[in-house]
Amino acid sequence: MPQVLKWIDTPPVWLAGALLLAWVQARYLSLGLVFGDWAGAVGGVLVALGLLMICAALWQMLRLRTTPVPHRVPAVLVTTGVFALSRNPIYLGDALILTGLILRWDAVVSLALVPVFVRLIGVRFVAIEERRCRAAFGAAYDAYETRTRRWI
Repeated sequence: MPQVLKWIDTPPVWLAGALLLAWVQARYLSLGLVFGDWAGAVGGVLVALGLLMICAALWQMLRLRTTPVPHRVPAVLVTTGVFALSRNPIYLGDALILTGLILRWDAVVSLALVPVFVRLIGVRFVAIEERRCRAAFGAAYDAYETRTRRWI
């Protein structure tokens, strides 16, 4: 894959695309559907949790001098902190942000994007990263995979 495409084919770009679709749907194709008054507050909490999870995961990875870039082999298997809750806390944070903004924007129809996004990230990145980690860390990764769920 050419280097430019590797940087375009990243989870933040996929998240931005999903968010753009949700925003366009909310703005131009709402179909008169709304969640209600509760959605803005719940959406805000989900966005905040997603950002917190992403920041905590990135901080841990950088502190341990391993890469957060999906197309690279990690130097260290991170299994503590938010990585003890989820093997993919950054992707979980992305999904929380997507869900939260869909709620805040009253993009009811776009809720269908959440499972599509999770599946796409799972196939496009998670499965590949798991194979890479299994090859790099062997039994340690297998043990981590056994005790820690993929998402939550």
